[in-house]
Amino acid sequence: MSDIEKIVREVDSSMAMEGMPLTNEDRDRIRKCLSEPLAVDRIINGLLAKHAVPVRARK
Repeated sequence: MSDIEKIVREVDSSMAMEGMPLTNEDRDRIRKCLSEPLAVDRIINGLLAKHAVPVRARK
């Protein structure tokens, strides 16, 4: 098993213990971040765009 797969399994185990197991999409995202460090900023920006509440909607 590769180091990347070990990390994915460890993160998934930790999250599952907290009642938040990873989805397949989450696992793929972690693999991509670990194998392509330059993609991390793009992935984070995509997650922020998907989940952030716009300032005008916070009021």
